[in-house]
Amino acid sequence: MRTDIDNWESITITEINKLFSIIPIKWGIAGGWALDLHLGKQSRAHDDIDVIILRDEQLTAYNHLSGDWMLYKAENGKLVPWQEGEFLKTTNDIWVTKSSSSPWAFQIMLVETEQQSWIYRREKSIRRRLEDIFLRTDDEIPYLRPEIQLLYKGGSPKVREKDFQDLQIMLPYLLPEQRDWLKMTLKRQFPTGHSWLDYI
Repeated sequence: MRTDIDNWESITITEINKLFSIIPIKWGIAGGWALDLHLGKQSRAHDDIDVIILRDEQLTAYNHLSGDWMLYKAENGKLVPWQEGEFLKTTNDIWVTKSSSSPWAFQIMLVETEQQSWIYRREKSIRRRLEDIFLRTDDEIPYLRPEIQLLYKGGSPKVREKDFQDLQIMLPYLLPEQRDWLKMTLKRQFPTGHSWLDYI
């Protein structure tokens, strides 16, 4: 078990792309880096780098990564090694490192799907066609659509100041239909209101 949650030395987006592009799964950059890929520039410093994969494809990812990396399950404030062949039904976050004493290099986030649809875990009625959840950069690097990434940020139990800053930065770059979708989904998750709705 590890507890050094602040011990990060993230690898680059280029390294992530090289690593994941040879794994036969759906994947994409997530988090703040996904928003920056959409912008085409870095808007702020990032503490880590996140990759989204489908829960159903987790063992394929594990089998390709575990030869060179150590993978840890993040559960209940603890980081515990992910064992070979172990299918994670409820764990959502995986932290990845080169060794038991090396800094964390990247994080994998598992997302739910059903019949070719992505499902938003916090409000399962919110869905998108699986083929539509990622966009690609000019270099063909997949990343989570900005309106979906902003939903993850705004829909979190604890919305951070940097999440609101990300919203403010991204709003001028969202298409009307992206803004409408974000507003609709936040209203569905928070029927009594959300602090972001006045800005979108």
